Amino acid sequence: MTILFRGGRVFTPAGPLDAAVLVRDGVIAAVGAESDLVRLAGAHDTVDLDGGLLTPGFTDAHIHPVQAGLERAKCDLSEIYGLDAYVSAAGAYAAKFPDKEWIDGGGWDMSAFPGGLPHRSQLDFLDRPAYLIQRDHHAAWVNTRALELAGITRDTPDPADGRIERDADGTPSGVLHEGAMDLVGLLTPRPTAQDQDAALVEAQAHLFSLGITGWQDAIVGSYAGSDDQLPTYISAARSGRLKARVVGALWWDRTRGADQLEDLLARRESASDLERFSAGSVKIMQDGIAENFTAAVIEPYCRCGGTGLSYVDPIALNGYVAELDRHGFQVHFHAIGERAVREALDSFEGTSPANRHHIAHLQIIEPSDVPRFARLGVTANLQPLWATHHAQMDELTLPFLGEPRSSWQYPFADLLAAGTRFCAGSDWPVSNADPLQGMHVAVNRTEPGSSVHADYPTAQDPFLPGQRIDLGTALTAYTAGSAWINRSPAGAIEEGRPADLVVLDRDPFTLPEKDIWTTGVRMTFVDGEPVHQSNG
Repeated sequence: MTILFRGGRVFTPAGPLDAAVLVRDGVIAAVGAESDLVRLAGAHDTVDLDGGLLTPGFTDAHIHPVQAGLERAKCDLSEIYGLDAYVSAAGAYAAKFPDKEWIDGGGWDMSAFPGGLPHRSQLDFLDRPAYLIQRDHHAAWVNTRALELAGITRDTPDPADGRIERDADGTPSGVLHEGAMDLVGLLTPRPTAQDQDAALVEAQAHLFSLGITGWQDAIVGSYAGSDDQLPTYISAARSGRLKARVVGALWWDRTRGADQLEDLLARRESASDLERFSAGSVKIMQDGIAENFTAAVIEPYCRCGGTGLSYVDPIALNGYVAELDRHGFQVHFHAIGERAVREALDSFEGTSPANRHHIAHLQIIEPSDVPRFARLGVTANLQPLWATHHAQMDELTLPFLGEPRSSWQYPFADLLAAGTRFCAGSDWPVSNADPLQGMHVAVNRTEPGSSVHADYPTAQDPFLPGQRIDLGTALTAYTAGSAWINRSPAGAIEEGRPADLVVLDRDPFTLPEKDIWTTGVRMTFVDGEPVHQSNG
């Protein structure tokens, strides 16, 4: 099959060009003037770009599609906001599914509640136990019935890697942070293999509609009440249902130590013969999040004190990462606080850049650590959507970080100036999976007009505007940068590359920067085959 893409510009490693692209048998055969490619093409189909932009397929370098697919089929709160809306949705879900043993799902936003904390009593109108995961997936909101079933009382100690919120008298209030989530989460009904497969297929279709043709699943293993997704990916890859190019980041169990290395090697080997899926990355979550004070910081939080949690002992961490590196694993860190970022960077001293290690989130970086990324060959894995003024930032983060630490957040421009390599992702379902929305924020540092936070009073005031980056850099992070992290052959429009391509409905380089978010996806191709076409 031969396809000629014409009638618009093409995003190449050299930037946007007035050019056409010829695809033959799923591979990019040529990039050049339309008149030249017509002569080369012979019999062919034509895709008219209609003034839009042709880009490489996007790769999301930090995402949780199976979990997202499962949550979309449960009590989904991610598209609404506020206590009244959440309570109404939970009640409607309970009425629609009277035979379900639990009301489970999630997507609630901490900023909808005073101090970021809902209460068990707000869900006690339900006739069943409830377990609703917070949007960031670092806390769960439960009702009294769920606490009773789990045997959680005022005498239950906090786990080492989590916290049980409590009323003034010590009674659990209904919010479980981090490792405490499993106290209830593991009691919820387990999804079947068929449920997980359906969730992956549904999530893949959604991601194709956003132009995402590959991703790195940032937790493949059992975490926060979710089940291991490795069998799901292997089954889908063997059957051909998985069409995207995917890397699974195998979960590092923080309750264990180096003894799990043999298990990780076996899990990697189990996927070694697959074309669409591999498992050569290991995910280490080094801290929590700033909003619940579990992000690991150097100086104590303002007002509340404490310096957060390092989930893996930093000294032991150095040895674990060295062993993973020696066995050829890529290490994919979650690090939010500046101490966690430093601990991750420290662990990469002496490792091989060939393993393409990366650190995700990077909310706070102490300025002296910024140059270390380039020196160590560590990629910065950006989640740009978070770098705005929104209620969770303004009300639950800035007052507790204080200065100068607040000014160290999401320092994209500083990292770029220091020569850091970028990749990018969404952390979906934590936030919107749409890469174009993320690019809008990377360039503007304001909320996209489509955001649930778009009407927040300061949403259109740039957040630390000196850390903005240009659109070409942001687009490259979501394409070539993330493809490189995944060792994917796609990611750039060049002769000989797989034809994983996206047709945008307009050229965002010609728009005012404030309107980048209005760009949409018309068509998505994997190996030259259409996997999505919009109805618009």
